[in-house]
Amino acid sequence: MANVRRKGSMLKMALAGSMVLCAGAQGALAQSVSVQTREAARVAPRPGMMPQGATLFPGRSLSGVPGFPLPSTHTQQAYDPASDFTSRWTRADALQIKAHSDTTVAAGQNSIPAQLTMPSIPADFPQINPDVWVWDTWTLIDKHATQFSYNGWEVIFCLTADPNAGYTFDDRHVHARIGYFYRRAGIPASQRPVNGGWTYGGHLFADGASAKVFAGTTYTQQAEWSGSTRLLHTNGNRVSVFYTDLAFNRDANANNITPPVAVITQTIGLIHADFNHVWFTGFTRHTPLLQPDGVYYQTGQQNEFYSFRDPFTFEDPQHPGVNYMVFEGNTGGPRGVANCTEADLGYQPNDPHAETLQQVLDSGAYYQKANIGLAIAENSSLSKWKFLPPLISGNCVNDQTERPQMYVHNGKYYIFTISHRTTFAAGVDGPDGVYGFVGKGIRSDFQPMNYGSGLVMGNPTDLNTAAGTDYDPDPQQNPRAFQSYSHYIMPGGLVESFIDTVEGRRGGTLSPTVKLHISAAASAVDLTYGNGGLGGYGDISANRRVVDFLAFLQDLTGQTGQTGQSGLLAQSASADTASPQTTAQINQFIRQ
Repeated sequence: MANVRRKGSMLKMALAGSMVLCAGAQGALAQSVSVQTREAARVAPRPGMMPQGATLFPGRSLSGVPGFPLPSTHTQQAYDPASDFTSRWTRADALQIKAHSDTTVAAGQNSIPAQLTMPSIPADFPQINPDVWVWDTWTLIDKHATQFSYNGWEVIFCLTADPNAGYTFDDRHVHARIGYFYRRAGIPASQRPVNGGWTYGGHLFADGASAKVFAGTTYTQQAEWSGSTRLLHTNGNRVSVFYTDLAFNRDANANNITPPVAVITQTIGLIHADFNHVWFTGFTRHTPLLQPDGVYYQTGQQNEFYSFRDPFTFEDPQHPGVNYMVFEGNTGGPRGVANCTEADLGYQPNDPHAETLQQVLDSGAYYQKANIGLAIAENSSLSKWKFLPPLISGNCVNDQTERPQMYVHNGKYYIFTISHRTTFAAGVDGPDGVYGFVGKGIRSDFQPMNYGSGLVMGNPTDLNTAAGTDYDPDPQQNPRAFQSYSHYIMPGGLVESFIDTVEGRRGGTLSPTVKLHISAAASAVDLTYGNGGLGGYGDISANRRVVDFLAFLQDLTGQTGQTGQSGLLAQSASADTASPQTTAQINQFIRQ
């Protein structure tokens, strides 16, 4: 931990005259007063109380906690997106999580601040579908991350796996396929089935379509990992899916024969809907976009456990017409090289609770080198991208910053990401959950949210007790420490995730939706939302709608066989050919 005090410089006992000695004594006294003043400003957390005592957003405080270092200084200053400035999530920042954890709770209780804790999920949660496991989930969005329904239907996309295929829940990752679900739009959660009322539509891509990217590659399993789905035109039905295509080459014991191959990939298709269901066509061509370069972003040759995945694309309001992508990466360079720096530690000058760089390196923390990457589109079809330097690095802090999203709110730019307790570096700690950073532009000196820590919302966790794992829990740990993961931030501060483990019961289904209040560099879970802070299971609602009467009529005609044509080829279908009764019925349906 970071309770090691850095020794200040000693006065040299030299015969240099009384004036030199006096000046040295005054300097030492000034430094002592400065440290004492800073220490006095820190407020010790009281058991059962939110540290710093603010009513709704105690996380605004950056004054620190006695016995812990202060967080790093971050200005939130914006830089040109193409510049080489990378913000740092430092050890001084991350230590604020432990600093604001209550050391007095009984073993197995929750030690993190109440306003940063996801409410407890009941152990009798429902399944969205008993024949499919789901985890990473995302929505149909446009270039500004507005969430759309399509012709009367809400649609979500999930990583899915077959619970009846003979592998375990923890082996699902190498079998992952992107699937989709749909439900009628405009129905309140209170009027839906308890599991959210989602209907499984099946795999998004035809069997073998995404494997074409790996033609000529030797692999034993191929999988589709998460990304984002973008409605290319808000008055049309053309969608672009950006996802992570994975090829694994493993032996019978699941050890890598060669490193996994991760490719950020694009494919384009069409969404269709009628009165009864939603379906997709296309997605036949899968275009490789990016593979790690080994300079900004670590490769499989540099680290067989590297992270390179989870593309999220958007247009920057400050740069209209320019498209960017954020994604998860690791800092380029060979794994295990002890090259973290003082800047990665981030301690304030002369902080008495700072670690030394050598202490951090001796701990082995340099194995953890997460970053959040940035790329820029080089054409309007979004089929060609170029790497830019990372937006945020977490060297010697954490090894995973998964599923990053850019979220613009009240003129501020937020990067939200997710991470695990078990991927933090030695000496720092934090729960499974959502982490967030705020700045004034896409590339900023991002300030970690809430006390300068980065923690936005974690599972109920006892940071005083060993972590355990979701598949092998520690009996002394909170039974909901792994209740949810893969949180996805939606418009209005709504957050969706999937259930992992609750009181030993494995999930693979959608969590209750929760809501965040977000104010500048602080946030708080809204406990007035739903029932004690828990909304409906999988309550993922659109905040805008696509209404396309002609497309609906074409899809309806093609599916009912009235013309013998597919919806795409029913060019003759138009509002003029529909009866007034049919027209009224369609309009009422698609505008709900």
